[in-house]
Amino acid sequence: MAQSMDPRAYANVPVGLNFLVVAYGYSQGDVGADSSPLQDAHTRVHTLPLVYVRSLDVLGHAGTIALLLPLAHLTATASLDGASDVRREVSGLADPGLRLAVNFHGAPALSAAEFAAYRQDLIVGASLYVTAPFGQYDADRLVNIGTNRWSVKPELGVSKVLGLWTVELAAGVTWFTRNDEFFGGNTRSQDPLYSAQLHLTRQLGRGVWGALSTTYYEGGRTAINGVPRDDSLAGSRLGLTLSLPVDRWNSVKLTANGGLYARTGSDFVGVGVIWQHLWLGGP
Repeated sequence: MAQSMDPRAYANVPVGLNFLVVAYGYSQGDVGADSSPLQDAHTRVHTLPLVYVRSLDVLGHAGTIALLLPLAHLTATASLDGASDVRREVSGLADPGLRLAVNFHGAPALSAAEFAAYRQDLIVGASLYVTAPFGQYDADRLVNIGTNRWSVKPELGVSKVLGLWTVELAAGVTWFTRNDEFFGGNTRSQDPLYSAQLHLTRQLGRGVWGALSTTYYEGGRTAINGVPRDDSLAGSRLGLTLSLPVDRWNSVKLTANGGLYARTGSDFVGVGVIWQHLWLGGP
């Protein structure tokens, strides 16, 4: 979650738009298997996120509500206690998420007709992202797609247009509930995880835009049955996004990302393709 990068997350859009997003992502790399006896863990993950977004009028300000249903197929290999090799392959639903966002400065709620005359300057917004423990989870397995816990991430975002460039900065913190059914009948807790994103987006003409993104995250130390472990996370990643319009209602995004620095935690590379369809209407 802390390593995700989402340029234009606080851009203004007309009220009453609906977005349907279907994506495919592939990532592989070394993963820090925190709170476990696993070593040299390596994963390959195929993901298929399904997202519905609705733009809203929130007391005169532009807002959105988004529902995320992520499907995943994960293959992981590791050594157990430095000896025998183990393998885990699993498919299913990851933890679904709900995101509420509102731009409370510089992004008034506008109809599609009014939006034609809108020009962005400085936008300040906030969001709240919640994941629910409904993903695939087996308490007898150490590696799962779901996490068997809730998470809550409030975030503050700023977006500023400078000619053909847009500079975006977002900072947030994620809190986690306990997992009372962790591997081996244990209880696993985790400290808050702090993260920040920076995006430089360039308009390339005819609806085409590209973004260079980076993120930094730190924290998230875990404890098993109240005993802290030496596994705090820290790292930074770099990402690229290219958005290409297909027609008035459809667009395709191409993404790529990799690690810049990973003191602890995951170090992986990934690519993805995102199809977005939008339509205006509904209550």
